[in-house]
Amino acid sequence: MKRLPVAAAVLAAITSYSAFATDSGVKATDILTDGWEVHGYGSMNYRMNDGQSFDNEFGKPDYKTAGTMGKSSSQVEFVIKKHTEYGNGVFSDFIVRSEYGNGDSYYYTSSGNQKANNTAQFEIKEAYVVLGNLPYLPTDSEIWAGRRFLNRAAGGLSGEFWKQSSGQGAGFETKFDDGQRGGIAVVSADPEAGLVNDFICADGTEIGGTPCGDIVADNPPADGDRTTVSSLDMYYYGVQALGGSFDFDMKVMYRANQDPKVDSDPAENGVGFAITYNRDFYGFDGWSQTAIAYGKGLAANRGVNFGGWSTLIESDESLFLTTYGVANINSKWQLGTEATWFQALDTLFGAEDLKRGIVAMRPSYKVNDNFRMEFTGSYGYETGKEGYWGRTGDAVETHTLNAEIATVFTVNADYFGRPQIKPYISYIQTDDEASAKHVGIKDGDNDTIFGIHAEIWF
Repeated sequence: MKRLPVAAAVLAAITSYSAFATDSGVKATDILTDGWEVHGYGSMNYRMNDGQSFDNEFGKPDYKTAGTMGKSSSQVEFVIKKHTEYGNGVFSDFIVRSEYGNGDSYYYTSSGNQKANNTAQFEIKEAYVVLGNLPYLPTDSEIWAGRRFLNRAAGGLSGEFWKQSSGQGAGFETKFDDGQRGGIAVVSADPEAGLVNDFICADGTEIGGTPCGDIVADNPPADGDRTTVSSLDMYYYGVQALGGSFDFDMKVMYRANQDPKVDSDPAENGVGFAITYNRDFYGFDGWSQTAIAYGKGLAANRGVNFGGWSTLIESDESLFLTTYGVANINSKWQLGTEATWFQALDTLFGAEDLKRGIVAMRPSYKVNDNFRMEFTGSYGYETGKEGYWGRTGDAVETHTLNAEIATVFTVNADYFGRPQIKPYISYIQTDDEASAKHVGIKDGDNDTIFGIHAEIWF
């Protein structure tokens, strides 16, 4: 049978829907359903160290600890979704995610407006439009455009997002009858976006978030000097095999410009891969995710973790392994676990032979429907070549122990039951004082934190 040209096929599809509208009495563009959904998240952490608030996560973003260490004092997030369905089956979504206070550790009073302190005030994190079931696209397909977090995944106890594409872009996704879905997208980000100043080291090298001696502030880059990074994402999820399902990700990244005054050996491109295995809790009741990821150049940050931070150097290359999940042991006990390993295959974040890992577990005991006990324990490890980031001697290798006990008052004593109010005591111990400084301990080689954490999601 002779195939129609693409343009003719699209025209035929549109014409058929116009006929549908006439025959059924419902116009293709008639609105059948129109409504709003509101979802959100809140994390309020009251914690003290020697009688004062503090701006420290005790190495949690670097896989050193796994307790209740997030530094935001009051983080609030709302996701508003407008969903509309039309007479011909087409639907549209407009999604906006707003966030306030992420990363801001100060305790504010009622004396005036909340100050920025240069970070983390009211922000629009996502704003995008989705169009689905368009008649000229495959069934159960959708296109999107705007600013979003695409395909995020985070460790169960570290809480670190190891997979995401965060930025401005557009994409296409389609679903299949067997539950699989696949898509392609392009996402871009400007590393300079939102910076008040372009902070660099006095010797002209890039900070990269690490100590480098005297720091000076340069003027922000002009529009013509933007170092926009972009990622072409290709993914296919839900392939059933080995008692679970597999997700496959590939990202090809590109950087448009480099600043020779700041950058040393900048990566101009990169490629990353990841395979994720989803199943029950390793043969027991519950769930787990196990992933392996590889990345080079711009993709060296765990292979598939893309955003404004993707400005690494040419020699950066890494391997990332993680497995985490929650087991339902019986009607009273649940167990959350995570084991993660992240290492340089050459350099990583400019450091030679950098290696990081954590093993953590959190047993949870249900006393009754509204009260449970949590016990968290973790061991974190980091090492690198002598002299990396100015570290020598005992400071090169860090061993960190974290033990935490919490009483959880909640409306639902399940492991993920929320909202809840959780008083906790967290103890952090390192192998020596040199290592302790890099974990964030002010004096000695250990610290004890008392806190009360309130959390809700809906």
